[in-house]
Amino acid sequence: MVEIKWTDNALKELDNIANFISKDSPKYAQILVKQIYEMISHLEQFPKFGRKVPEYNDPNLREILYKSYRIIYLIKQKHIEIISIIHGSRLLKL
Repeated sequence: MVEIKWTDNALKELDNIANFISKDSPKYAQILVKQIYEMISHLEQFPKFGRKVPEYNDPNLREILYKSYRIIYLIKQKHIEIISIIHGSRLLKL
């Protein structure tokens, strides 16, 4: 199993997503955050679960597409780093 680490930026983005959604539905925001954590937990056993990020030519930079969101992560030697969680309509800036 591989350890998963989060960047401060990714945590902040997930918090912003949850806050935005909770304005209309606190329950749905909570469900979405839980589901995103569940998707990310698959990486512990399957680090290459996600596809390569199309904007970059790096086989270790990958993403999981979940609903309207892109969960961007980097496979490192001893862990996986969650870099960003953005809405699919936004431009990716790493």
